Amino acid sequence: METSGVDNVAKVEEIVETVEDGFEGSYETSDEPLPKRPKLLDFWGKGTSVVWDNFGFFDEDGVIDKTKAVCKICYMAYKYKGNTSCLLQHLSRKHPETRPVSSRIEKKEKIDLSQTPDFGDTLLLGDKLVEGKTKAVYDLPDHAGYVLIQSKDRITCGDGDRAHDLEGKAEISTTTACAIFELLQNAGIKSHFVRKVSETAFIASKCSMIPLEWITRRVATGSFLRRHPQVKEGYKFAPPKLEICYKDDANHDPIWSFEECVEARLKKGRVLIDRDELDIMAKTTVAIFEILERCWSALDCSLIDMKIEFGVDGEGQIVLADIIDSDSWRLWPSGDKRLMKDKQVYRELKEVTEEGLNTVRRNFEWVAERVPLLLTKPSARAVVIMGSPNDVTHCEKIRTTCKSFGVPCELRVSSAHKGTDETLKILAEYEGEGIPTVFVAVAGRSNGLGPVLAANATWPVINCPPMSSDWGVQDIWSSLRLPSGMGCSTVIHPETAGIHVAQILSMFDHMIWSRLRAKQLYTLVNLKRADKKIRDDK
Repeated sequence: METSGVDNVAKVEEIVETVEDGFEGSYETSDEPLPKRPKLLDFWGKGTSVVWDNFGFFDEDGVIDKTKAVCKICYMAYKYKGNTSCLLQHLSRKHPETRPVSSRIEKKEKIDLSQTPDFGDTLLLGDKLVEGKTKAVYDLPDHAGYVLIQSKDRITCGDGDRAHDLEGKAEISTTTACAIFELLQNAGIKSHFVRKVSETAFIASKCSMIPLEWITRRVATGSFLRRHPQVKEGYKFAPPKLEICYKDDANHDPIWSFEECVEARLKKGRVLIDRDELDIMAKTTVAIFEILERCWSALDCSLIDMKIEFGVDGEGQIVLADIIDSDSWRLWPSGDKRLMKDKQVYRELKEVTEEGLNTVRRNFEWVAERVPLLLTKPSARAVVIMGSPNDVTHCEKIRTTCKSFGVPCELRVSSAHKGTDETLKILAEYEGEGIPTVFVAVAGRSNGLGPVLAANATWPVINCPPMSSDWGVQDIWSSLRLPSGMGCSTVIHPETAGIHVAQILSMFDHMIWSRLRAKQLYTLVNLKRADKKIRDDK
């Protein structure tokens, strides 16, 4: 389908001339006198071509009618005196023949998805399933179990009591949300996010949303202070403070206790939101906050508080859902409230002016530009040195575990007994590069490799000897009993060695730390689900 518009005034003039007589008919929408043709062109030339890029005008066969489009755009540009923001809003609200290209729901309209082969080259949009203050959700009839989430150029607060158009917010919000979801998925957190498909929309798994909002606070500020006036602003919660709100705009999303949530016996799909599911959501909420807090700290930004929501997907799993953007958190660069880059700036405007909205937009853009920087490449590594190539299977298990946490891992072969100089040369090679490194020594029988490395290295060394059934009990002492003045830990299982490596390197790399935190979370979640399955009161 054609989507490109009229590129220059000459073409506009030609079309306007041919339809000037019919212009006053079906497209006159007010009692104002119609402008003459030069005025029409003047308004077109002042930047209102942005409307063409956002709207399509279709005849009965779904083909764009340039004549109708240009007449409509020129007249509305005149009516709104070149204010494209008001013009876009008016067209979207009042004229069903026009819709933003990125959010049209006509059955015949498709979105280009050439970069997303799993969903084909185009995406057929279905019915609007739900619409909120800042986004809308559309069904995808050709892809059961998936939806398209479309953001709006809209900002609100106070349960919608304050609301304004904010040009560009949909793109900023989508950029931020997609980057955050990608980061969390990279860390191992399960969510409904699938992929970004346009500047203002992304595909997600269809979820039945749980009407609870989970708020995590690291610092006391905002509404918490109003409810707890005896607490001074800046009080730091350790562990983070968790609050739950029941989503009810009419009652301003009241705070519920954990017990109230249990007694509500909410049910979504086949899932009863009982004590176990609430406990899992609570622990997941804190883990997500801590992961993002750690990531933002790498850019010298303090995540003060954050709100998230969960949904039940088609498989009956509770996953992170909805959207996470600058509406979702408080973010203070350098921990300084005066530098805040979040929606609080909008909340605190005594009078909403164009200048004030521009400040809010610039803050949101600042965040969107930095979010991709949170997902960093590895800045540390592991080096597994084996005393014999016969131990390669054992070493491969260590490398597999390291890679699961995003830790690059290299394998080397060197015997400290048979080639001491070569072993020390390898050690010097890695330490000389200045990259944070953990060495893992894999040597059975008489382990000289670990102690030699530990005695000459400034980086950590871990012994992980391959245990044999015949002499294993005796061999382990060569790894445990070390000369004085050396630090060298010993673990038996290769997976444990890989985890220990990641724990050490997480001090240098927030993404390694995030993956460890996610693994810790889902280890606990799996235990709780196993307990729920086996006990009598499930």
